[in-house]
Amino acid sequence: MADPRDPDLVPLSEILNELGDARRNITVAELVERFGNRSFGAILFFFAVACALPLPPGSSSILGLPLVLLSPQVALGAQAPWLPRGVRNRTIDATTLRLACIRLSAILVAVEKLSRPRWPLLFGVVGGCAIGVVCTLLSLVLILPIPLGNVLPSAAVASFSLALMQRDGALAVLGYVLTFASTAVLVIAARILIRLLQHIVFAVTGA
Repeated sequence: MADPRDPDLVPLSEILNELGDARRNITVAELVERFGNRSFGAILFFFAVACALPLPPGSSSILGLPLVLLSPQVALGAQAPWLPRGVRNRTIDATTLRLACIRLSAILVAVEKLSRPRWPLLFGVVGGCAIGVVCTLLSLVLILPIPLGNVLPSAAVASFSLALMQRDGALAVLGYVLTFASTAVLVIAARILIRLLQHIVFAVTGA
């Protein structure tokens, strides 16, 4: 019997628990379909958090590429993320899926206690496009080799992705606040760098 509930309003932790309890292999395509419109958020969240981890230099440039690929799809209003056929047809075995669902659902339960669907206008055609455009710009920043320049952009994308998953406008607003903070920090850092370069040139040339 089909679940009569709107899949976009069911807590994601419940969906993960159901997938884990199914005890069967599942393809990536089925997983994306089960997440519904929030599949974008789930994938974006993974890579956004990965970009913020203390990984070797250059890692964010690689991990940010999927964000650059997926974020414009959010802006264009795609119903599901486009993935290469080889990835979509890949099978996740039941044991691996169950372990992953248990770990991820525990994290999401904590988020869901503070989050709820609200301010739906932020996820309409215009709102969804705005989130996608902002995430695209942030993703472009993430692939640049800027020391410590990935923390705030990653946090902003992660907040937007959670907002997409939870349909929580408050998390979307937090994403915009973090985007503003990220922009301000990058502008200040750019000005300091330009001033520093000017002083170096002046010291070398004496001009």
